[in-house]
Formats: sequence, C-alpha cells, structure tokens
Amino acid sequence: MNTLFDKIWDKHAVQIVTDGPTQLYIDRLYCHEVTSPQAFEDMRKRGLKCFRPSQIVCMPDHNIPTHDQDKPIEDPIGRKQVDTLDKNCEDFGLREFKMNSKDNGIIHVVGPEKGLSLPGMTIVCGDSHTSTHGAVGAVAFGIGTSEVEMVMASQCILQQKPKSMRININGQLGKGVTAKDVALYLMSQITTSGATGYFVEYAGEVVKAMSMEGRLTLCNLSIEMGARGGFIAPDETTFAYIKGREYAPKGEDWDKAVAYWQTLKSGDDAVFDKELNFDAADIEPRITYGTNPGMGIGITEAIPAIDQIDDAGKASFLKSLDYMGFAPGETLLGKQIDYVFLGACTNGRIEDFRAFASLVKGRQKAEHVVAWLVPGSWAVDKQIREEGIDRVLAEGGFELRQPGCSACLAMNDDKVPAGKYAVSTSNRNFEGRQGPGSRTILASPLVAAAAAVTGVITDPRELM
Repeated sequence: MNTLFDKIWDKHAVQIVTDGPTQLYIDRLYCHEVTSPQAFEDMRKRGLKCFRPSQIVCMPDHNIPTHDQDKPIEDPIGRKQVDTLDKNCEDFGLREFKMNSKDNGIIHVVGPEKGLSLPGMTIVCGDSHTSTHGAVGAVAFGIGTSEVEMVMASQCILQQKPKSMRININGQLGKGVTAKDVALYLMSQITTSGATGYFVEYAGEVVKAMSMEGRLTLCNLSIEMGARGGFIAPDETTFAYIKGREYAPKGEDWDKAVAYWQTLKSGDDAVFDKELNFDAADIEPRITYGTNPGMGIGITEAIPAIDQIDDAGKASFLKSLDYMGFAPGETLLGKQIDYVFLGACTNGRIEDFRAFASLVKGRQKAEHVVAWLVPGSWAVDKQIREEGIDRVLAEGGFELRQPGCSACLAMNDDKVPAGKYAVSTSNRNFEGRQGPGSRTILASPLVAAAAAVTGVITDPRELM
C-alpha cells in the first residue's frame, strides 16, 4: 500500500521523466514580496500571463513594519518590495491580501486560517517554511524564485520525488511541553540534516492529540531537520478546523471534500524509506544554546561538555558557543536575557498568545526586557482582543504590535541589537538572523513568557 505522500504526489504527477524529475501539478502558489519580483519581471519580458491566476494568492509579510502600518514604510528597500508586489498583482490580475487590510498577515498563518490550504493539495511558496501547510494534510514545500515563475506560467513544477520518512511520537506530553518543544527535541535527536532528502509524515499519539495550531508549528519546523517538508494525515481535528472558513468548501461540496479527505492516510502496510520512534516522556520544555536549531537542550539540562562532541564537530561547536557567549557544560537557567519575541509563522497563532498570557496573568514584565508580541495575522489580532488577552498583556506591561514577520529575520525594523540575548519563538537561531550580532535562544511561548516576567531563562513549569 502506498504512503499518504505517494498518494498525493502520484495524483499530481503530470509526467514522470525516467531517472529525472516529475512534472508536478501545483494546486496553490503563495507569493510574498521578497522572492517574487524577479519571477514577475521575467514573466513580463517573455510576454507570459499567469496560467491559473485563481490558484495564486499574494501578500506582503517579511518587510512590513509592525507599527504604524497606516503610514508609508520608512525603509526604502522594504517599501519598494511591498509596492512592487502591489503593482505586480494588479498587472497580472492576482488576488492580494494587502498590508493593513483585515486579510493580511504572515502568509503561512493566513493560508490555513482562511481555508486556502486544504488536505490533499500540493502547495508551494518561495519560502522554506511553506512546510507549515503540511499540517492540514497537504504536500507543501518551499521553492526558488525561478520555480515560482515556472508555477506562475504553467501551474506545474519540475521536482525530484523525495524519499518518505515517518516519525512516530507516542505517549503523553508532560506539563508545560508544547509542539514547539517536540520539534526542537526532534531536531536535537535527528540533527539539522538528518531528514535531508525526505518528506516526513508525523504520526503517533502525541501528534493525534495536537491541536491544529500545534500541528502547524511542528510542520513549520520540518525544514530545520533538512526535510523537504513535513505533514500530518488529516483527521477530525483537521476537518473541524477547516469547516466554515472563508475559502473552505461549503454545503454539498464540503461533504464531498470530507469524503475524499477521509481517504488521505497511509495504509496499515505502507512501507517508508525510514521510520523513527520517539517517546513523549523524554521531552521537557526546551531551549537552544547554539547557532542552529538542532543545538538544543531540555531547560533543566546543561550544554554538552566538550568530550561529548565528536572530533569532527568540535570546532563548529566551540565557534557557536563563542558567538553565543556560553561555555561547554554550562546550564542556562537563571541566565539574564534582554529581548523576548512572540510571533513568526512558527508561533504567531491564537493558541500561542493564550499560552503566553496564561503565564503573564497577574505578573509584570521584567523591567529590563524588551518584548515584541506580534500576531501572525489581523484575524489573530482580532481574536486576541475578543478574548481579552490584550488586556491581560497590557496589565503585565506588554504591548501588542501589528501583524508581520517581525523579528524572525531582521528584514524590517524589529532587529535585536548586537550582543543582546533574545528568547524567541521563531524558527531559526543562525548568527545574525534576528539582527547583526544578535544572540537567539529558540523556545516555546511558555518559555518565552517565563523569561519575559523573570528577566532570566526560567523553567515555565515553576510558574504554572
């Protein structure tokens, strides 16, 4: 029996080149302002139109400021990219969720919440974290700018078929352990290249019990293990999440869609190229100590000692610690931090704000901490206000910013200064990722909240 990945891939294969790539039909192309301008320009030069414009959705997110969005963007590069996307969408007749409109936000947050990302689809975007959309049971992956153009022009892409991997996580997550901790744990076990060449299906009791927000976080981070993408077979949780959303099927179409979606699962006798098993009992709240997302520890653990590192990896391990200002064997509990960032396509959803607020309630932000709390979309912002989360945050001395990618990648005003420590719910902690010389500690919204109110790295279970 085929795996679910085989079922979706094979259904979308237009043509298979022997010993070569598959011509794969794409159901949905998402475009943002950073990786699309050259694709549009080349389409113009060649006199091409978009083959299926209704399958393309665009929105600016990387460069947009998270304050004063009603005013012109101050940064000239950011402004030019956003203006260029507006013009390109107009010229090519594409649907765009513009900055400062109720539909705008981070593309990987907005797609699922609007019902634009659906089970069984193939979804691409010029952005590595497109794997997020795999949470709905879609085959979703990032592509390059020349491939963006290929999809615009033909609604197809040439792609080598990845191998299949299933990761089973069984048992029950402990107190204070979130989907983000699961993902950070998997990266530390598999390494950041351990899933290279594979498309990952997540399964097991832990995944089954996860909310859609949790699943979106888990799939978002697949790329950080080197995987081409990651996804989860759709189930009742998926259907309940999608039902009634703006672009989801309605009426009879809904019933037909669900009947098909229920067939989207790997067979009991499906054979994967690789299968891995993990136990939920081994996972505690986590933090990173180095400069890639796989360099992580349980919050109560110590950074590995130098003799625990392979000879081949010692130089890069020490270089990474030198950049972070940490030492082998050191524990990070009690370490002073400067910035906290809640948001990004990893943790900018309503559940993440609920979790953060649950620890902040009745407490005050540490005086020296700068906190950037950035909803992933205007829809999330609306929900935050409807649920009174904004009031809880304000009482604790926190300010809510406007939606956007924000401090995930320093392409806008939200940059962490050199040498400063940021506890961040985003997806990458590379050198300079959040600003030149900035030091990033990746964590869950609960760990971020605990750090924000204590001013130091703190086990969130102590505040729960």
